[in-house]
Amino acid sequence: MTGRPMRIAYAGTPAFAATGLAALLDAGFDVGLVLSQPDRPAGRGQRLQASPVKMLASERGIPVCTPASLRADRGGDDAVIARDRLRAFAPDVLVVAAYGLLLPEDVLQLPRGISAGAERVTAVNIHASLLPRWRGAAPVVRAIEAGDVRTGITIMQMDAGLDTGPMLRWESVAIPPDVSAGTLTEQLADLGGRLVVETLRALARGEVRPRAQPVEGVTYAAKVRKSEAWIDWREPAVRLAARVRAFDPFPGACGSIAGQTVKFWLAHPVDRPSGAARPAPGTVLAADSAGLVVATGDGGLCITRLQRPGGRRIDAREFLAAVPLTVGTILASAPTPGSDGVQGTH
Repeated sequence: MTGRPMRIAYAGTPAFAATGLAALLDAGFDVGLVLSQPDRPAGRGQRLQASPVKMLASERGIPVCTPASLRADRGGDDAVIARDRLRAFAPDVLVVAAYGLLLPEDVLQLPRGISAGAERVTAVNIHASLLPRWRGAAPVVRAIEAGDVRTGITIMQMDAGLDTGPMLRWESVAIPPDVSAGTLTEQLADLGGRLVVETLRALARGEVRPRAQPVEGVTYAAKVRKSEAWIDWREPAVRLAARVRAFDPFPGACGSIAGQTVKFWLAHPVDRPSGAARPAPGTVLAADSAGLVVATGDGGLCITRLQRPGGRRIDAREFLAAVPLTVGTILASAPTPGSDGVQGTH
């Protein structure tokens, strides 16, 4: 690059990606173009709201393109404009983090590229897992849901596959036993910002050699659907507690109590009393200030923080004062909602 500052285009959408963009800007990189998803309706008023990445870029005076697709045959004029602006800016590299849209192979090849051994790196991705585990849209949620004890960040060279490209840099972190997906995502966002800065600086010095991902241990992190949030009391309590953490903040694990859809925000597994008869899954075992304990397929789930429709998150004592439950009550099994939604970080 003949000593000039590295020119970067950035593609991302949620807060996770905004953290990475902020890290690059604070490190002094020349980010001259940002791609983000179009504004979406949000809040009770469903007013259009810009993504966190678009808001940060606008605050810093960086041009932003928000095509609904970058495919020339689907994105219409917005896709053509975004492609033309990317080509005109002529970045050395495109950095991608939780963009949420398919990047066609020809778009990945638009940047000039940076030499890395025998290869030329044109696009890198900040991915919130230790690849090849949890390729795909929702790696943080799926890691917590599966009971993983470690995860991390992988800075990956992008190719035409789904998170299949060579690895440039990675770092592992522990998953605390009580962490939510929201909190862990914030922690990984900070790590991703640091690692992408280190990776780009090392690339500029010619110190990076891409490494192919292992062929063993590949798993896929499917997008999170609202229908997954419904608690099935037949599952083991350990798994249900993990799902409560995995689905915080979206979509929020939930169940039906007294005819209302109630969200569960904090829960932990407990053993049923020794020698006691095994109650049917969904049976209320205790309902007091210590929590709402419900029988599951294996053990009990003690729920200590809940949320009624239209309300705020409250502790079990306050919830039970408003919605009294008696021991022996059987909570309904999970319904099948008529509508669905999805969310991911990639």
